[in-house]
Amino acid sequence: MLTLATFLVVTSEMLPVGVLTPMADGLGISPGAAGTSLTVTGLVSAVAAPVVPRLLGDLDRRKVLAAAMVVLALGNALTAVAGGFGLLLVSRIILGIGMGVVWGMASAVATRLVAPRDVALAVSFAVSGVASASVLGVPLGTLIGNAFGWRAAFGALAALALVIALALVFALPTLRRPAADATTGDAAPRRSLLRPGVVTGLIVVVLLVTAHFAAYTYVRPVLENQTGLSANSIALLLLLYGAFGLVGNFVAGAAAGRKPRLTVLLLAAGIAIAIAVLAGFGTSALAAGIAIALWGVAYGGLSVGAQLWMTTAAPDRVEHITGLYVGIFTGSIALGAAAGGLVVESAGIVPMLWATAALALASLLVGLLGPGPKRSPAGRTGAGPR
Repeated sequence: MLTLATFLVVTSEMLPVGVLTPMADGLGISPGAAGTSLTVTGLVSAVAAPVVPRLLGDLDRRKVLAAAMVVLALGNALTAVAGGFGLLLVSRIILGIGMGVVWGMASAVATRLVAPRDVALAVSFAVSGVASASVLGVPLGTLIGNAFGWRAAFGALAALALVIALALVFALPTLRRPAADATTGDAAPRRSLLRPGVVTGLIVVVLLVTAHFAAYTYVRPVLENQTGLSANSIALLLLLYGAFGLVGNFVAGAAAGRKPRLTVLLLAAGIAIAIAVLAGFGTSALAAGIAIALWGVAYGGLSVGAQLWMTTAAPDRVEHITGLYVGIFTGSIALGAAAGGLVVESAGIVPMLWATAALALASLLVGLLGPGPKRSPAGRTGAGPR
């Protein structure tokens, strides 16, 4: 159920990428303005994800997740009926609240459902919904949008969110405050979350996720204008991206369970190379396909790899560090979508691709030069069934 929940929140957030052109036409706005809907969602999620864990106290996390899915359903429903930019923004604000809560808590909850030795695998499964959203969610949503209109795609997401909300109530056990957080308390010194390994990891995440979303938000116009692909061909290429992303998720999860820093740095290199290939050779359908596949593998592993970097660096504050990480991650999504739109509108698609490739390379350099997470016994046993 946690995988389905993360699948749906990321599909809801990213579906505008697949239907950007018809969505912009239907709302009477530019593609750049439609792309800012991701910015709004990311900004709201960036606030909700780190704040909510501090407000929950001893509330049942199962019910909190279910309520967040209902909020997500409302956001998608309002997107489906939006008649202009104003209601679109309102709908994406509501969606961002639900997304921040679900994504911010899913990994922390997953670690409490398994034995300590299975924590890395549990996190991989929980965030595999992120990669699965690319494999199935965005491509299928794009196909539905092409066949029945983009509003039908968002309507379907709203209905699915309500189904998953109900399923979470029955599928998960009662989950109160984590034992580690009950020991340290919500008033633990802030420095405990700002350790050198955490700070380095968060800077890498900001640079890399900003670079990724600045480019990926506008991947449809890139493939339309540079490669000359049709709408259905683009949907299939996004499916290829997602399929490789799902592979990357589980490969990176296994690798990051042992070496989180090295894993994330390899993923950063993959993203930088993929975007550079798309910028330099994107007029070739073959080169574009290779770049998209590499991009999928690299970015598909980033969520789980960076998540394990964070929990290794702060194993005693898993719920709080997860919320902070997701807040930074989603805030970077907002920053990337906004920056990509500005560069595309002012300089064009190819300069945007080169700029984002350089930013991804910068994240790699920061990760190489800065301190990484220090593994401790708690990093492997700080979570378990309780």
